[in-house]
Amino acid sequence: MPIPTSSKKRRRDAELENAIIEVAWAELLKRGYAGLTMESVAAAASTSRPVLARRWNGKATLAVAAVSHQLAIKPINVPERGNVRTELLDYLDQVSDLAPIINIIFSMLSDTSFRESYPSAPELRHRFIAGRADSLKLILHRAAKRDEIDTEKLIPAIESLLSDLIGHYILINGKAPPKTLRVTWVDALLLPLVRSR
Repeated sequence: MPIPTSSKKRRRDAELENAIIEVAWAELLKRGYAGLTMESVAAAASTSRPVLARRWNGKATLAVAAVSHQLAIKPINVPERGNVRTELLDYLDQVSDLAPIINIIFSMLSDTSFRESYPSAPELRHRFIAGRADSLKLILHRAAKRDEIDTEKLIPAIESLLSDLIGHYILINGKAPPKTLRVTWVDALLLPLVRSR
């Protein structure tokens, strides 16, 4: 049975949009947010600026779409392994793989023109993590149910400690922390704070 013309058009439109988003991501990695232009994306995608403008009203919304797509295809998923240390290190490994994306997010947030387009950092954070589970909190609460750690010690500052540390490291150094440092964070900082006595 032939595919209806409208279905073919929607598929072509979706394919074009995905291609543009992939090109926009490549341009972000190459140039950073400050160097990104609608024209450079259009040229690299072999299309025109008006085609982009029909979908995104500027480079801010295009960059958000590109980052959101990368986060969607690289979700953090730490399965239960029955050992909190193993799961925490797995979590840090997966976040480390996201360092290029996190760098781009930081470059966007530090750009004046971007902040004028997205003045609310909490709104942007929600845009990027909508529908995504808080994997670190999940790991810690699973461990508490296994009596590996003390539930009463899971205050917000402790629950976010590893994500804060790795985010700060990536912001300052522009790359993922080395494995040895990630192990130190788990063994010397977090676990001593939350272990059941």
